[in-house]
Amino acid sequence: MSDNPLANYFRQPSIHISLPSKGKFYPKGSIDMPKNGELPVYPMTATDEITYKTPDALFNGSAVIKVIESCVPAIKDAWEIPVVDIDLILTAIRIASYGHTLDIETTCPNCNEEASYGFDLRSVIDNIKSPDYKDPVKVGDLEVYIKPLNYKDINENNIAQFEEQKLTSILQDSEMPEEEKLKLLTEAFQKVTDLTISSMVQSIDYIKTEDTVVKDKKYIDEFLHECERLTFEAIRERIVNLRQLNDIKPLELKCKECEHEYIQPFTLDMTNFFA
Repeated sequence: MSDNPLANYFRQPSIHISLPSKGKFYPKGSIDMPKNGELPVYPMTATDEITYKTPDALFNGSAVIKVIESCVPAIKDAWEIPVVDIDLILTAIRIASYGHTLDIETTCPNCNEEASYGFDLRSVIDNIKSPDYKDPVKVGDLEVYIKPLNYKDINENNIAQFEEQKLTSILQDSEMPEEEKLKLLTEAFQKVTDLTISSMVQSIDYIKTEDTVVKDKKYIDEFLHECERLTFEAIRERIVNLRQLNDIKPLELKCKECEHEYIQPFTLDMTNFFA
């Protein structure tokens, strides 16, 4: 307890949340899970808001980490948060700080009418569920067990992919000799391929054979490079499907002008979600 006589006026938890993962996939020491399984969520401080307005901190992920650890103190190392929990945690912080209504700006694809819709973020929390990671991908006598990526993996993959896409865009518009450009483009595409396999390696918890369990990432990486195409595709498809199950469902909207019904994708864009 603080000795500060103003301690009673410090921020208090606004809501409590149950994680979709139920605390699974967190390394020891990265989360202090309450006995009832409900984590208290505090509103953002002024310092948190300043942190979120720092472009570099947003890009490298440190802003997200600092805000989560400030507003959800039960999470001791936010880099280790599995992807299945990220959207719910960020939505809960947004609700605790600004209320449960978020204005969505959209344009009707039928009549091009621009409009703003008030969206209740509590529905996002209610609908976020964790996919079932229990069932392995079975290929012959192999069983491949999948796990969700953590925030550190996701952030590093996104940064690497952004840099490669930026390089590719620059090369396509540059005036350098075609032979040199082709060489650099080939290298860039190879890095994207390597990034895809690296992401798959990170998504594999372990591989079980008839007589052993393989957890060493070096062996799993080599296996993905050397296995048959159909085996590779079966594993990749399961990973992609599990990730898609965790995506926030798009919004079903009805145009205020022409009454046309359409689907509006909804993503947590960190550059304006907490604006």
